[in-house]
Amino acid sequence: MLDLFRKRRMWRTRGELKPSYDVVIVGGGSHGLAAAYYLQRDHGIRNVAVLEKRYIGSGAAGRNTTILRSNYKTPQGARFYDASIKLYEGLSKELGFNLLFSQCGHLTLAHSDRAMFVMANRAEVNRLNGIDSRVIYPEEIKRLAPAMQVENPHATYPIIGALYHPPGGIIRHDAVVWGFARGADRGGVEIHQDTEVLGMACHNGRVTKISTNRGTISAGQVLNCTAGWSTLICDMAGVPLPITTHILQACVTEPVKPLLDVVVVSSQMHVYISQTDRGEFLMGAEIEPWTTYRMHGTLNFLQEVTRHTLELFPQLERARLLRSWAGLCDLSPDYSPILGRTEVENFHVSAGWGTYGFKAAPIVGKTLAELVATNRTPDLIAPFALERFYEDKLVSELAAAAVSH
Repeated sequence: MLDLFRKRRMWRTRGELKPSYDVVIVGGGSHGLAAAYYLQRDHGIRNVAVLEKRYIGSGAAGRNTTILRSNYKTPQGARFYDASIKLYEGLSKELGFNLLFSQCGHLTLAHSDRAMFVMANRAEVNRLNGIDSRVIYPEEIKRLAPAMQVENPHATYPIIGALYHPPGGIIRHDAVVWGFARGADRGGVEIHQDTEVLGMACHNGRVTKISTNRGTISAGQVLNCTAGWSTLICDMAGVPLPITTHILQACVTEPVKPLLDVVVVSSQMHVYISQTDRGEFLMGAEIEPWTTYRMHGTLNFLQEVTRHTLELFPQLERARLLRSWAGLCDLSPDYSPILGRTEVENFHVSAGWGTYGFKAAPIVGKTLAELVATNRTPDLIAPFALERFYEDKLVSELAAAAVSH
């Protein structure tokens, strides 16, 4: 009986780094840990080290707003994120760890005729790719979100319709990180926290050595999964990326009674809103326009996001804010990720995600693991290759999010 109360570690605390690994993954977030998990599960590659400069999930994976969806604008993006949603649907069972995935639905509000046209176009792209999205009108919006102020004659942004995406929803980001970490660890992968990469040595077009604050190691293959810090790691390998880094902010209220069962997003209001399983209202806004690596919040964000939230949910006017935070977003020129090979033969990247990265974690891990193990680029990630910027083959998702989420 006492065994029920004994503390069990989710993953092992590793000692010293080994001199060499078959694969070194830089970044202990959802992408890096997913890649490690699928390397050992699908390909039997277990001599793998995940290097995280702080603690796992301390970067973008632990600072996002937990929204999952696949209703993207381009066929390439829609197919890619839909594959990720399908993996998420079975991930709790596969990992033996409850990720608290709620497919509660996702509403993107439209406030003008032009916005309705854009929603209809996205719905058609989604339909042609087998994704459940459709345009709905105020009556159905009221049924899905009865607490939201849908018909307000004095509204600054009247709601005339929405893009409804039933498979979308929310999931616990920390559970995703812990689940992948536990699965990778059980498969023999080494997870090294407090291990910062300081530099890389290259010879004959390959990364040969990786210097860390705990010593120097060699690697057969290297994966860069560091989100907002991607360009810094790529610079060490001599790989320039067309990426800028910005902050994205979010905040939560104190817990309130259940009011909202779907995710609500508005482009003109620059706000997205969901209610957590604890009752908190989780609110986010647009990426800040300036480039920075400082994850500091601003008062202006809080003023704007709460003002627009109250236009939709005036009953929250007396709710108190509990906390706010910021995270780093690495933006590519076409708002699509950069995935796969680089000009350095054994150095691969998962970068340029902006605010979409957490949604793609399982499929990124699975496809990058396949690339590393087989030396073949999976069809799903081929459109997101780095060379598309030199070949004028952009995959523009610039309008794929009503607001960055």
